Amino acid sequence: MFSGGTRRERVYRALRADLTAGTVSPDERLSEERLAELYGVSRTPVREALARLVSEGLVERREHGLFPYRPRFEDLGDLYELRATLELRGIMRAVSGVVVHDGDVLGAELERWYRFRSDPPAPDSGFVTLDEEFHLALLAASGNDALCDALDSVNAKVRTVRMFDELGPERVERAVDEHIAVAEAVLDGRLDDAHTRLREHIVDACAAIVQRTEAARTMARLSRAVRD
Repeated sequence: MFSGGTRRERVYRALRADLTAGTVSPDERLSEERLAELYGVSRTPVREALARLVSEGLVERREHGLFPYRPRFEDLGDLYELRATLELRGIMRAVSGVVVHDGDVLGAELERWYRFRSDPPAPDSGFVTLDEEFHLALLAASGNDALCDALDSVNAKVRTVRMFDELGPERVERAVDEHIAVAEAVLDGRLDDAHTRLREHIVDACAAIVQRTEAARTMARLSRAVRD
């Protein structure tokens, strides 16, 4: 089923990809036996992959075993604060003269979002992937792979919440316009403006997801109260 790399590494990459893509339900127990059968390997590389994913925070131990990490409501603010710190650092690297953003990388991403302005993406979970790709491209253009790896890990932790968020056409269109404004400011050398726009964009995204998550929690509590 796999090619390239050690079996341990191949299982780790496959399982991590499945987790970060949101194809595994947060309520699905990660059984070594079932995963070994799924990936066509023995339980040993699965066990090692799970241990590595636990250390990365993408798998968590609960009362009945190992499960995909599911961010707690109380963690969302901290995760978005970390996301903002990582992304804004990419712009500050340019502000301080450490780097000049890679125009080819960011320019290509900007062209894609120009096309989205004319033909907006569907307001569904697929837009979450497009949004993450923009932010990763923006950070990658600042030339620090370690920052990108850290951002990818943060994205993986909040993705399960974002994938089930209810989007609307107006939110997608606003995000498209804000992405374009940030990228244009960076490429034009208006770095202070880019920094302000990016910070506001992330803060607004955090406030929206926290508000909607709290509303969902309230509805769930009311539903349980009615059943009881």
